Amino acid sequence: MDEVLSMTEIEAKFDSEWVLIEDPRTGESLEVQGGTVRCHGKDREEVYRRAVEIRPKRFAIVYTGKMPQDTAIIL
Repeated sequence: MDEVLSMTEIEAKFDSEWVLIEDPRTGESLEVQGGTVRCHGKDREEVYRRAVEIRPKRFAIVYTGKMPQDTAIIL
């Protein structure tokens, strides 16, 4: 997968999955707007393990589904 995709395309292709994006394009407030998908899947830990394996210089990991209402997000 060497194609650069927009977030709209990523969300459509990988619905409710964790996605590793290499060289993410970001907006002014650093929100991810697109990039090259290197790995995706339902298992977050597997996507993180893959990121450790391929060691991209710049990357983002995003979830394309809706977070449950009682989920806490820690940055």
